[in-house]
Amino acid sequence: MANHKSAKTRIRRNERRAVINGNRMSRIRTYVKKVMTAVEAGDAKAADEALRAAQPELYRGAAKGVLKKKTVARKMSRLSARVKALKTQK
Repeated sequence: MANHKSAKTRIRRNERRAVINGNRMSRIRTYVKKVMTAVEAGDAKAADEALRAAQPELYRGAAKGVLKKKTVARKMSRLSARVKALKTQK
């Protein structure tokens, strides 16, 4: 247990930030899942729209420090490749 006032404050702040970061990650996962669902359904238009909606969420997560920048780049690359493959397939 923390003894200093600053340490106690830090514990309280960390708990609040953990909730905020958890919500942010959940939101990012939801957007990515929408893209994947549209790709698996074979709906190129919906997949493209979902990718456009997911992109700023992913980059915002990197800016806020929830995800690393290269993780976001990798995820965007893979999602883009799947949506592009779906478009060229038809």
